[in-house]
Amino acid sequence: MRSGRTDPPSPGKGARAGQGNRPVHRAVFLKDVFLCALGAYGGPEAHMSVFLDQMVVRRAYLGEADLIELIALCSILPGPTSTQTIVAIGHKVGGPRLAALTMLVWALPALAVMTILSFLYQFLAAWNISFGVLRYLGPMAVGFILVAAYRIGRKVVTDVLTMLLFLFGAVTTYFIRAPWIFPAVLLLGGTASVLLAREPDMWNRVRLSPPWIYLVLFALFALGGLFVEHLSDSRPVLLFESFYRYGYLVFGGGQVVVPVMHSDLVQHWKFMTDQEFLTGYGLVQGLPGPMFSFAAYAGGMAARGGSALRQVFGAVAGGVGIFLPGLLLIYFVYPVWEGLKQIRAVRISLRGINAVAGGLIAVSAVILMRASGFQPDGLAATALSVGLLAWGKIPAPLIVFLALCAGIVF
Repeated sequence: MRSGRTDPPSPGKGARAGQGNRPVHRAVFLKDVFLCALGAYGGPEAHMSVFLDQMVVRRAYLGEADLIELIALCSILPGPTSTQTIVAIGHKVGGPRLAALTMLVWALPALAVMTILSFLYQFLAAWNISFGVLRYLGPMAVGFILVAAYRIGRKVVTDVLTMLLFLFGAVTTYFIRAPWIFPAVLLLGGTASVLLAREPDMWNRVRLSPPWIYLVLFALFALGGLFVEHLSDSRPVLLFESFYRYGYLVFGGGQVVVPVMHSDLVQHWKFMTDQEFLTGYGLVQGLPGPMFSFAAYAGGMAARGGSALRQVFGAVAGGVGIFLPGLLLIYFVYPVWEGLKQIRAVRISLRGINAVAGGLIAVSAVILMRASGFQPDGLAATALSVGLLAWGKIPAPLIVFLALCAGIVF
């Protein structure tokens, strides 16, 4: 895999693919990105199989080994793993301009749909439709989180240390729900993994020439957002700062951001109820594309109480805020990936970070199950969604549709 990027193609010209420098027209590549977005259900693991089929097997934009390396790179970085992976493919094929277009084609459709769905409760109220039609979406969403916690836990818990870090993340965030606890336990998990590794030459020196401008922008948005949020009482500004923070605290897929977002938006700020939060998370399971698009729904719901335009601004602040840090980081890191992947401590720290993140997901399933109530029909909906997901024969959108139908019927 070559670490340097090719020059961005001029308008009307093709980009250059990684396999044999074969010319690729920008529109053709973006069409393939859109096909990936339409077929990508579930979390990063499911998305990667779509990328492998469309980008490697069918179109040969890169080799299978290249894709595996990019997945490893994006797993190390905070942010949405599958989104960063497909953006990195765009960067490899056609440079930063094509990477930006890739991001838009991949994420914009799901963000637009989730923005519209943030008006769902107002629509039901305007048409005098009982909110009871949504009653099983919350328990169903808990089932999705339970399955995600089991699958991720099985993957990240590999020895005694990762088991202890998994339990540390779960127990700590169960009793302490303040927003600062999530970055703290993730940092402690990565630090513990490195300190206890006892491997030689972990901080081996490598020669790097990164594009520092993207890291500067990343820091400016992080620090500037905190500063502006304290000076302004604008809800969209507050939401942008919050979602930007979620974006750089999370390693992995949309399941990992759930405990952070729920603690902040529902328990701390009380921008929405548990049921409204779980309804949105349940709805996003039925949509293709990145699960981080849930941020548009959550941002729109959090900005209610004014005009429709204000609510749209809230959705935009949520969607842009949560994707922006991951995008800036992949722009910063990808050009120096060949050197970065030789630093062993980077990979070692990820073991601890992922183990703690698995604990966060596990405890969020417990908290959200308690929040959704323990009514017999709700527990039955949760158990049924877990069973269907474990069976693997029913696609996620159909499970969401069945939950909606059950709410209408019962």
